[in-house]
Amino acid sequence: MGKTTKEANSFVSRKQIILSFLKEADYVSCKEIQDYCDVSGVTIRRDFAALEKEGLLIRTHGGAKKRKSIDYLFSYDDRIKLNKEKKEYIGRVASSLIKPHDIIFIDCGSTVSFLTKHIVKINPLTVITNSLPIVSELIGFENIKIILIGGEIDNKRKAVHGYSAIQNISQYHATKAFIGADAISLSNGLTSLNERIASVTLKMAENSDQVFLLCDSTKIETDSLVKFAPLSIVSMVVTDKDVNQNTVSRYHDRGIPIITESKH
Repeated sequence: MGKTTKEANSFVSRKQIILSFLKEADYVSCKEIQDYCDVSGVTIRRDFAALEKEGLLIRTHGGAKKRKSIDYLFSYDDRIKLNKEKKEYIGRVASSLIKPHDIIFIDCGSTVSFLTKHIVKINPLTVITNSLPIVSELIGFENIKIILIGGEIDNKRKAVHGYSAIQNISQYHATKAFIGADAISLSNGLTSLNERIASVTLKMAENSDQVFLLCDSTKIETDSLVKFAPLSIVSMVVTDKDVNQNTVSRYHDRGIPIITESKH
């Protein structure tokens, strides 16, 4: 795995890196993470201990091995259960931003998937997506034209990704894109644990007039492993009411509104 940042100097950043290593292999050594993050062995051992307490790994001599419980970080079925009430609320708020005749991209983020149940009465509407669950939920509504992006299927994420998907997205232009991210911060923009899925999300954003990031408040002012889009690509952040008001002000000062209530 190549190093994507010069230094991962926060526990949140190192946590994402450790879990990403464990996604690709069942074991990671302390030295691997120490070298990758450019921090001391004492720091990494402390990180391992904290993650073991969270039930995300098992410490071993000189490293750590994966617990099966971390698979929820990468599986659609498990991710959709996390912070479900907040995601339901965000989906309802975001739906107020969609109007008849809109052409919208919807990516495969678990938060974004809660948007679909609130848009089924919008007539007419065109939805372009790489998410198989979203297609399944909307396919029975004649007022909604569905365009499924073609490409390689990620079985766990139940989504289409890869070079063919990005090329396919390039053929379309949308009025609005509704996207997700594993984290967003003023310093690093949008970041993700999954580079392949994130590249599809970025292409959707680039091919849209407006971009709405849907994420619960726990993801705001945090960082994940891969930087995939600048903050400037986002037109608006839609989140829950637990977001820190000082954070709302700081984003507003950067020209990015954060909304927590329906527009109608």
